[in-house]
Amino acid sequence: MVQSFQFSLATIQDEARHLVDAGVLNPRQPIHVLCQYFPAREWQWVERELELHDYLLRDRLSDLMSHEEWGSD
Repeated sequence: MVQSFQFSLATIQDEARHLVDAGVLNPRQPIHVLCQYFPAREWQWVERELELHDYLLRDRLSDLMSHEEWGSD
C-alpha cells in the first residue's frame, strides 16, 4: 500500500521556525536546506506545497517564516 503525505504551509513554516529558533539553521539559508529534516520520500509533498504558495527553493528561510496572509477588511 502506497501512503501519501500532505504538508500544510503552516506545518512547514513551524518546522523552519523551530529549527531556526534552536540554532540548527540560519534564517539566511535557502529553503531547500529543509530537505535534510524531512524524510526523502515526503520531500516531494513539501516542495509541492511550497510551489503552490509561490516559494522557490532558493528563497530564504526568513521569507518563509515571515509570510503572513491577511484577509480583506
